[in-house]
Amino acid sequence: MITGALLSATDLGMIRGERILFRNVSLAAHAGEAIVLRGANGAGKTTLLRILAGLTRPETGSVDRAASHHWIAHREGLKPHETPRTHLGLWARAWGAPTDQIDAVLKKMVLIRPSDVSARHLSAGQRRRTALARLLLQERPVWLLDEPLTALDADGRELLLSMISEHRLRGGAIIAAIHGDAGFDSSREVTI
Repeated sequence: MITGALLSATDLGMIRGERILFRNVSLAAHAGEAIVLRGANGAGKTTLLRILAGLTRPETGSVDRAASHHWIAHREGLKPHETPRTHLGLWARAWGAPTDQIDAVLKKMVLIRPSDVSARHLSAGQRRRTALARLLLQERPVWLLDEPLTALDADGRELLLSMISEHRLRGGAIIAAIHGDAGFDSSREVTI
């Protein structure tokens, strides 16, 4: 069991072109916490999440990842020909996660009916649910979520909020970029 921060960042800074996106950003996510990232469009919230996920290198500062993480981007990452079932199967195999749980994940995410429909024919909400379903394929302590509520209807929103609550109760941490109401109690907010 990890006793310190599951993920921490110290003095992060990022420049795009000649513009400073952010500087001196420090945060630490511990078990059961949820950190909400706030800021205007283009302020650097997605870039900060990408840095925390190890996908982008910061100009300054460092990140310590004491636990594994899931990264769910603003874009769902589904190819137009992929179905929810094939998308989850590909991720499960890539991660070495059991594929026999895919039907249970599809059921929980209310994706049984469209499970074999290609992404080009799914609604935006169904594509978002498919991306979020990856969170359930393999347990990882840290969830990095970029605008996770985008395109979700009321039922989808409640489902995600329930997943977040359950994850936090199990000792997981959330760091999410969110516009508007998060729908869950945050441990703290970081404004970029």
